[in-house]
Amino acid sequence: MTLNAQMEAILEKLERSDTLAVLQSVIEEFRALFAINHMIYHWVDSAGDQYGCGTYSDSWRERYVEQNYLRIDPVVIGCYQRFHPVDWKRLDWSSKAARVFQTEAIEYGVGNQGFTVPIRGPNGQFALFTVSHTCDDATWATFTETYRRSLILIGHAFNQKALEFEPDRQPEQARGLSPREVDSMTLLAMGYSRAQVAETLSISEHTLRVYIESARFKLGAMNTTHAVARAMSRGLIVV
Repeated sequence: MTLNAQMEAILEKLERSDTLAVLQSVIEEFRALFAINHMIYHWVDSAGDQYGCGTYSDSWRERYVEQNYLRIDPVVIGCYQRFHPVDWKRLDWSSKAARVFQTEAIEYGVGNQGFTVPIRGPNGQFALFTVSHTCDDATWATFTETYRRSLILIGHAFNQKALEFEPDRQPEQARGLSPREVDSMTLLAMGYSRAQVAETLSISEHTLRVYIESARFKLGAMNTTHAVARAMSRGLIVV
């Protein structure tokens, strides 16, 4: 089974989950799939309550809370100020407290490399999706370049599911596709090439790519084929 096929199967399991225990099981499956040391999803809901799932050791979680590392953690501080994914090397580790924290984290097996996706939801909800590993810079750069888009997708999939667990959460309207996104997905489903779709809709291939990526994100799809399949299964397009 290919990586994409395995990802799709795990994402489907996440989509069907209805307990926090399932989220923990899913994140362990993803960590194993990518063969890295750790994968973590942590969120603060609109009421200020915190939740999490992941693969850090109990001893590190206890140490983190005991030392109140939340107040100095460069990942939390740096990502709260950002909207885009960030490699840990780009964060500010210059203070003595941050360096001590980093040394201890490595000793507890967190890893010397990390990549975190900050995610913001409705009513002040904030989350971090993180992967970490022990390896050299070149190996990590290759990993993040190869799997960046997949990791962002997984992070947002966890966040979408996490929102369902918020108490007193107001139901959201489903994110529908725009007319142009529907047209693009429909023609692709009919077997048109991207060039043929662009010509049929009288738009450039660059503009078409924007529509496809927007639809893919709304559908939580890994690629265009996955997006078309999800759009059809949800009745958003009819072929």
